[in-house]
Amino acid sequence: MTLIAFASAKGSPGVTQTVTGLASVWHRDVVVADLDPVGGDIGLRLGRSDGLPLDHDNGLLSYGAAVRSGKAADLADHLQRAEDGTQVLVGVAGPGQVQGLGPAWPHIGAGLRNASADVLADCGRLSPGSPAMPVLEQASAIVLVARSEIAALAHLRERLRWMSDAVRAGQGDRVRTAVLLVGDPGDRRSADDLGRLLASSGIDVPVLGTVAHDPKTVRALPAISDRALRRSLFHRSLLDVATRVQALVAPREAAWEPEHEAAV
Repeated sequence: MTLIAFASAKGSPGVTQTVTGLASVWHRDVVVADLDPVGGDIGLRLGRSDGLPLDHDNGLLSYGAAVRSGKAADLADHLQRAEDGTQVLVGVAGPGQVQGLGPAWPHIGAGLRNASADVLADCGRLSPGSPAMPVLEQASAIVLVARSEIAALAHLRERLRWMSDAVRAGQGDRVRTAVLLVGDPGDRRSADDLGRLLASSGIDVPVLGTVAHDPKTVRALPAISDRALRRSLFHRSLLDVATRVQALVAPREAAWEPEHEAAV
């Protein structure tokens, strides 16, 4: 299927809640992979149906060990099902465990890209030397998540410039790349401003839209009722964005035409 890597340019703009939220409205079989090198918290956010936490030893660590030498391994053996039904590749508990993965990262990327389901990977903060870089290089698409604030957008522009060389990010024959904002979905100005900023810098990357910054709803997950969730701004914004993310990796003849023409 497809591997879509999500990462932040700086700080904690909401990558994890965006990835898990998108998985909840995805229209195809999907796996959430926690690849944050400094220690992910998806395993903490999504517990098991019996109330116990997900097991950090059965996930990225075990899968990395299985494919470390390039041997094939069944990803399904290393997945856990969260209480909301999401299939999860649980990440490491802390940065110390990442060192043991070492040369396994390229094989992890290849395995995730060839999975039988779509894989939404939380790669944490993107920076030079990140252990997760081999995964981004093999991704079907890269989505950078940023807050809709001027300082964050300026930093995002510089990270996109670096990515253009580091992982051949962009459009055309490069790894398809896009930006997703976290903020007020009704604030069209921030997305438009970012489109103009990128275009003026010669960066050919579309803006997919805005996921609502809705901490009240996020804190209530997964205890919130389905009805209340469907009525939340967070859920409604995810439905809109999910379609655009899926179109990002669709065949070129069916590719999504960016809404913000200035960003193309």
